[in-house]
Amino acid sequence: MSGRSAGLAAAPLAGLAAAAIAGVAAAGPAAAESPRVLYMLHCQGCHLADGAGKPGEVPALAGSLGRFLEVEGGRAYLVQVPGSAHSPLSDAELAGVLNWMLASFGPEPAEPARHPYDAAEVARWRATPLVDVAAARALLLRRIARDAPPAPE
Repeated sequence: MSGRSAGLAAAPLAGLAAAAIAGVAAAGPAAAESPRVLYMLHCQGCHLADGAGKPGEVPALAGSLGRFLEVEGGRAYLVQVPGSAHSPLSDAELAGVLNWMLASFGPEPAEPARHPYDAAEVARWRATPLVDVAAARALLLRRIARDAPPAPE
């Protein structure tokens, strides 16, 4: 194939690629991304793919996240922690990521606490970020421990 023929054959492909890039740019950076992909992009770097966190540095999500919804202040806390409250995600995207995380990392909260986050709730809690994250987490963990069902014998 001559250089001119190769150039003509590549022209339609270049046009398709440019159209696809323009379409993605017009739709916005995260318009088509699922909550799982948004977690991967914005949370997984610290909390890891499986929600294990980094002991002594980043709290684990796996196996404990749902318990926060069962205690007073826990629902707000999950939105107000700096990684959530200050993330570049929209309120609707953050609600989706939180709901995905709760379903993925569990445990499933008790029935009264089981309703999903929505954009309006996220916006309300984001408006008042936490001042002392460590103290808020410690208080919630004490509430979770106090309210935990007894271990089976």
